[in-house]
Amino acid sequence: MSDDIAIKVEGLSKCYQIYDKPHDRLKQSIYPRLQRLAGKPAKQYHREFWALKDVSFEIKRGETVGIIGRNGSGKSTLLQMICGTLNPTGGNIQTKGRIAALLELGSGFNPEFTGRENVYMNAAVLGLSTEETDVRFDDIVAFADISDFIEQPVKTYSSGMMMRLAFAVAINVDPQILVVDEALSVGDELFQRKCFSRIESIKENGATILFVSHAGGVIIELCDRAILMDSGEKLALGTPKQIVANYQRLLYAPTEKSALIREQIRGTVEQNKPSFNINSSNKYIETTTQEPELQETFDQNLNPLSTTEYESRGAYIENPIILTMGGTQVNNLVSGRRYRYSYKVRFERGCTNVRFGMVVKTTTGVEIGGTVSAADGGDGITHVAAKTTLNICFEFDCILNPGTYYLNAGVLGVVDAEEQYLHRKLDAYMFRVLPIRGNKSSAIVNLRCDTYIDVSDCEVPELLTVDQRGNA
Repeated sequence: MSDDIAIKVEGLSKCYQIYDKPHDRLKQSIYPRLQRLAGKPAKQYHREFWALKDVSFEIKRGETVGIIGRNGSGKSTLLQMICGTLNPTGGNIQTKGRIAALLELGSGFNPEFTGRENVYMNAAVLGLSTEETDVRFDDIVAFADISDFIEQPVKTYSSGMMMRLAFAVAINVDPQILVVDEALSVGDELFQRKCFSRIESIKENGATILFVSHAGGVIIELCDRAILMDSGEKLALGTPKQIVANYQRLLYAPTEKSALIREQIRGTVEQNKPSFNINSSNKYIETTTQEPELQETFDQNLNPLSTTEYESRGAYIENPIILTMGGTQVNNLVSGRRYRYSYKVRFERGCTNVRFGMVVKTTTGVEIGGTVSAADGGDGITHVAAKTTLNICFEFDCILNPGTYYLNAGVLGVVDAEEQYLHRKLDAYMFRVLPIRGNKSSAIVNLRCDTYIDVSDCEVPELLTVDQRGNA
């Protein structure tokens, strides 16, 4: 293995034996041997489950690589074998440098030991001597922010305190290779920010970082490259943004198309190379390759499981849907197009000063944007008679980046001289925005940015062809 490679994985596989009944394990240990001695074919009393199948890749020193994939895709199994806590069935793993692993935070703690004793024990497991731990001890305690409890038994700690201490130990051993398995969500927001800041510092110091996350935004923000795992296989390795897009494409694929999409993704390596043209004002304009036009679709299996309703005060919201401007119901949307969000409101009693609203949210509940039918109650519908049903419609431009989103629906009116919700549905409708190949927009909202590079004071790069330079 060359000096610039920190981790090298070749043909890595892991097989588990699955037994349907406890006594089948005993049969497997005895009968096959007797059958072979008798000259008969050996029978298996177990099923084989391949958690990993022929996985190979290399990670360079100083590189940050994210691993993403659906549950059960083999991500954690892969990290455990790289860290040496799990033996492979086949293949080879080579690593260079001290490894600090954040796999199952606090799993190695002894609940009867104090926090101090567990720090020294965990640090020893990670390869630090007592003298090295002495030097780092104050920093570890300060990072975990549990100085008042460090001399108390860990069994008296809350789960958050124990995870913070475990993270603090692992993060302060100055690793050359840092391996993280879904451990970036410990503690409150302030502690999470401190964890990310520390990881960024480790990265700047030249350490190699390999971590698993289901959060596409984290993968895109921190990683140089990303690996997409599925059903124990490495489907693709490439740029974080495009790997995350393929992950979302696979995650939300209809069941009948999942196998086809897997084959389309398998083995692809995305380069994400921009192309440039130059216009008459001597500015390079970044362009993208034209792709086949995306089409909206409706997935009957894409339904929210988190819908919550306010208690009705005489009105009922029904049948929230998204329609194309042509009137077709959809829940797979294309960024940049205009849609119609519609729901019906059935009034069981007369209501006054009525207005309606909608809000788009992320999967974590962040409200992105919305509107109301009137700026305040005085501008709403003065009176709606009982037994009336109204069809409410909001037209909007989908300026969201690929991902999954939720829509709220609400109706307000005056009750007992005070404006209140007559009915409200949270997460009333669920939709996704389809992945876009070559999408360079970041975060949640696509601002439709154009990139211009002024080269009036620069030499035209020789790497550009005559066609790319335009009239240069």
